[in-house]
Amino acid sequence: MERPHHATLFVEEAGIVSREVFEGERIMLGIEASRIAATALPGTFIHVRCGSEFLLRRPFSLMDADPDSGRISILFKVVGKGTRLLAAKGVGEVLDIIGPIGVPFRPDEGRPRALLLGGGLGMPPMIFLAARLRARPSFEPLLLMGSEIPFPFKAFPSRILVPGMPDGVIGAMPSMEDRGIPTRLASRQGYPGCFHGLVTELARAWLMARPSTTRGEIALYACGPEAMLRAVADLAHEYGLPCQVCLEEFMACGVGACAGCAVPVMTRKGPTMRRVCVDGPVFDAREVFGRDRVAVA
Repeated sequence: MERPHHATLFVEEAGIVSREVFEGERIMLGIEASRIAATALPGTFIHVRCGSEFLLRRPFSLMDADPDSGRISILFKVVGKGTRLLAAKGVGEVLDIIGPIGVPFRPDEGRPRALLLGGGLGMPPMIFLAARLRARPSFEPLLLMGSEIPFPFKAFPSRILVPGMPDGVIGAMPSMEDRGIPTRLASRQGYPGCFHGLVTELARAWLMARPSTTRGEIALYACGPEAMLRAVADLAHEYGLPCQVCLEEFMACGVGACAGCAVPVMTRKGPTMRRVCVDGPVFDAREVFGRDRVAVA
């Protein structure tokens, strides 16, 4: 059975209210889109018309959605003509956007210790998810992020103790820690305070340090490059943990009509294809990386 959009889609003429530029041609935009902000959930995305000369829209994961202010935010990297045109837009300009699109993360109420992994441009939906989980008293999110270029924020020494972290791994994201969300960073570039290695290796180190009796409390959530997500799926299988992954995929229509973003998945009835835009972008890792390889929750 096909999974529908989680909510009504809105077309909004949305004004840019803030713009920040980071190393590596990455741009963060704050956008006023009240109807999307009111209904968006972590893992969903918007489809943006970057310019009138482009027929196809571009998908962007949401990094935040604030129903009170009516604002959403996205973080993206310039990779082609469309994103370059979007990056050139400034505060006060208006964007034609559709959203929120897709199936969001489904937090596991029975596993309050949420281990979140974000890699590269997969960080935004995990930041969004961490904030929403922190607002629910039953959850204890831990956000781990990895990047091989400077992070899109100035890291500082964490004020929140995380038992089981390797010695010296103290780099954290200030805005998350201000909300009471523990964060740690990983990179192979030797950045101060960061774990030297992949974010999945940092997650493994933390899991190894946890008492085995606590594994029933932990669930994994991840977004990032495919190789990273495969490693997360392997980790989930090794430790017997449920795992949800948010896929990054090129797409044309963004609403399920063209099937250009379809990926192979494994279901109870056997292999089939699923559209990332409407059947995802969030999937159980068992579906995407082999049902027999990843633990059943």
